[in-house]
Amino acid sequence: MANIIITGASSGIGFEAVLDLTANKEHNVIALARSADKLRKLHEIASSLNPDGGKLYPAQFNIVFDDYENALLPFVRSKFDQVDILINNAGVLINKPFLETSMEDFAKVFQTNLLGHVNMIQHIAPLMSKGSHIVNVGSMGGFQGSSKFPGLAAYSASKGALATLTECLAEEFKGQEIKVNCLALGSSQTEMFETAFPDVQAGTLAFEMGRYLAEFAQNGHKYYNGKVLPVANTTP
Repeated sequence: MANIIITGASSGIGFEAVLDLTANKEHNVIALARSADKLRKLHEIASSLNPDGGKLYPAQFNIVFDDYENALLPFVRSKFDQVDILINNAGVLINKPFLETSMEDFAKVFQTNLLGHVNMIQHIAPLMSKGSHIVNVGSMGGFQGSSKFPGLAAYSASKGALATLTECLAEEFKGQEIKVNCLALGSSQTEMFETAFPDVQAGTLAFEMGRYLAEFAQNGHKYYNGKVLPVANTTP
C-alpha cells in the first residue's frame, strides 16, 4: 500500500499518472491542482476506469499562494498517517523571446516551477516515512548539455534549478532515508508542449509519459537517489 501526493494533477502527464496510480487498489492518492472543474473530471474518469481501484482524494490547491499550515496539512493528515510518495509535477511555461520576458514572467515561472515545490517539500517531507520517494518532474530543457530552444529561457532555467535542488535534497535527506530524484522529461503531447512547440508533434503520448512517471515514483528509488534522469526519445 502507498500513500501518494501528486501536484499538477488536472491535465497532461499528471492527470494520466493519477489514472495509472489509482488503477492499483492498494494506493491512496491525493491529487492537487488549481482547477476544481478539471479535478472533478479527473475523479469521474478515474472512477469509471478503475471502479475497484485505489482511493482518490482530489483537492483544489495552489502550491504558490494557498495555505499549507491551515489547509493542506490538515487535509493530508485527515487522509494519511504518513506519506510514501510525493510527485512534484505542477508547472507553468511561458514562451517568449528572452529580451521580451519580463521580471514578472520570470518570477511567475520560478514561483511555480521551483519555489512552489520547495514549499511543498518543506511541509510534506516531515510526514514521509523511511524508504519514501520524492520525484521532481523536470524537463530536458533544464538538463545540462541538452538542446535548448528559443523562447524557453525562463522555463528551462527554472527546471535546471529544480534539478540542482533534487541533488541537494537527496544528500540532506539521507538521514531520514528519503530518496529524491528528478525526471527530465522530453516531449509528450500535452497542452504545455503545444505552447512550447506549436507546430511539432511530440514523440510520446501523454498517457505513456504519465504511466512512466507513475511507475518510476513507485520503484525508481530502489535504483536511484539524487539523480537527474533524461527521459526523451526525440529532440525536442
